Amino acid sequence: MKVVGLIGGMSWESTVPYYQVINRTVAQHLGGLHSAKILLYSVDFDEIEAMQREGRWDDAGVALAEVAQRLQHAGADFLVLCTNTMHKVASAIESRVSIPLLHIADPTAHAITQAGWRTAGLLGTSFTMEQDFYSTRLAQHGIATIVPPPEDRAVVHRVIYEELCRGRVLDESRRAYRRIIDGLARRGAQCIILGCTEIALLVRPSDADIPLFDTAALHARAAALRALDADTT
Repeated sequence: MKVVGLIGGMSWESTVPYYQVINRTVAQHLGGLHSAKILLYSVDFDEIEAMQREGRWDDAGVALAEVAQRLQHAGADFLVLCTNTMHKVASAIESRVSIPLLHIADPTAHAITQAGWRTAGLLGTSFTMEQDFYSTRLAQHGIATIVPPPEDRAVVHRVIYEELCRGRVLDESRRAYRRIIDGLARRGAQCIILGCTEIALLVRPSDADIPLFDTAALHARAAALRALDADTT
């Protein structure tokens, strides 16, 4: 079994499900008392969030690349960055290590195309929704993305940082997300990408009339399968 190197803490609320899903997937495949071999480095998200807010993406890339190097030196066989937004600096991380990084958009795109969909509504931080680092990766798999209008993007972003990252799950915000998802569906979205690892803490499949794809769960399961040398395509 390969050793999974998790770069977590962004936020820690959504890193917890990674640990659970990876271990549960390994246990389901191997049975008995088996669990995954995991190295976890959990960053101080306040430091990373400040770099995001101030546009210091180069600094963020350096910081996470240093974490990746520590995990590699500790024995990780591959890396999992437990956040969508910080895949903006994925290339900076990859350039500083010799072990592979499992990109979060790839297992998500595979699940969507396997389901037969080609147009997805994308929810996430404003960085993920408004910049092209994520949508371009999805487009490489043949998936077009639709994002909410500016005022709704602001709502989605605010709920992530002010509520979900702090462990607050509010019914009012769930209703707002339902409205925004309905709007994306009316504009042609065949499914919705929960493109921030915290969103699944708030939104469930029953909250939408179209399929939801939980990037954190898909990413974690793909990590477990890679650790087992199983199919991760």
